[in-house]
Amino acid sequence: MLCSPIWFDYECGRISEDDCYRLTGDVFAVDARDVRQAIAEARKSLTPDNTFFGFIKELQEESGGRLRIIAMSNISAPDYECIRKHPVDWSLFQRVFTSAEAGMRKPSLQFYRYVLETIAVDPSTVVFVDDRLENVTSARSLGINGIVFNDPAKVRQALYHYVGDPTLRGRTFLEARAGQLESETTWGHPIDENFSQLLILEATGDKKLVRYAQPPRTWNFFRGKPQFTTKSLPADLDTTSVGLMVTRPEDAVVNSVMEEMLGYVEADGIPQTRPRIDPVVCANVLSLFYSRGRGSELPRALAWVQGTLEHRAYLEGTLYYQTAESFLFFVSRLLRSTDNEALRAQLAPLLKERLSERIGAHGTALALAMRIIACASVGVRDEVDLRELLQLQLEDGGWEASGIYRYPTSGIVVGNRGLTTAFALNAIATVEGP
Repeated sequence: MLCSPIWFDYECGRISEDDCYRLTGDVFAVDARDVRQAIAEARKSLTPDNTFFGFIKELQEESGGRLRIIAMSNISAPDYECIRKHPVDWSLFQRVFTSAEAGMRKPSLQFYRYVLETIAVDPSTVVFVDDRLENVTSARSLGINGIVFNDPAKVRQALYHYVGDPTLRGRTFLEARAGQLESETTWGHPIDENFSQLLILEATGDKKLVRYAQPPRTWNFFRGKPQFTTKSLPADLDTTSVGLMVTRPEDAVVNSVMEEMLGYVEADGIPQTRPRIDPVVCANVLSLFYSRGRGSELPRALAWVQGTLEHRAYLEGTLYYQTAESFLFFVSRLLRSTDNEALRAQLAPLLKERLSERIGAHGTALALAMRIIACASVGVRDEVDLRELLQLQLEDGGWEASGIYRYPTSGIVVGNRGLTTAFALNAIATVEGP
């Protein structure tokens, strides 16, 4: 710390190299020649990060040359001359600003203002990357987008967020993996199921993206042999409700299945599954019935969904579903399934209140996307959660395979990157438009 003013003057070109070594030697009571030798050895370690340079070049090429790459460095003239000898494509940089040339150094706000004025850009269009938080803080204080270089993978992800089109990248991710958007457990084991495939289809309208086993009447959660559960499972109310709404078979088939489903309503009026009850499953059954104008046949089921919403019984998830947002999303889906004004008057105000309570709460990418979509269904523009969701987009354009459902007995959690990505794209569209 004692010699910092010396190095400040040296890096800013205010004293010569010889004076810097002499003054430093005086401070530490060493010979100036020893200081010179130590600095010479240190210069040998000055090597550009060619991997990162290559990534920046890729970004520039992907943008069609629209990106302007500017360097801004605290570096003395001799050190800069030394590093320029390294085999780096320096033509990548439109301009290099050094502290030696500018006479000022980071984190001085004056240096940032000088660069902004020289390149004549709006600070909000600039992304600044630096390995020192204090330098990034100064940049952010002037309205510049700042990234701390502490993890190369996260920096790459963040840069894609700032310079790429998230919607285009997300669509490219889905299309490149069409027919392979499979669910998996948290440890990466694939799960061959219909449910997520149906939700992806409903979210995108693109049959080419998904694979599912179309049954003649009722739907099974699994496409084939059940995994991590009993050897055989019957068709379930949840997947059947979604499947009938998404694939839209003949009316006679749908009505006959609905009649059968009414036989699975327990004494309390709640549709049950093997023989458990879950408010999300209940909401999905109601969506099917309301979409067919038959919602009045399940009044106590609706009352249970409303009670779950009113008393916040969903906050830790439900029997089958992992997050609070799953319940809120599927209730919003119920409202979107019908133009029944009485239903909207009964649920929408309360749903809006509960969603407003959740805005800004930490959540997985899928939970954030669900929250944003649900908010839009009741007229709330959730820009807060969209900002966080956009930052979670991965380098390949998709979002993480956040958990959506869980096995009630074993607790195994299953997610699907395709589903999260499809919902994230819908979430972006609800806030920013298609």
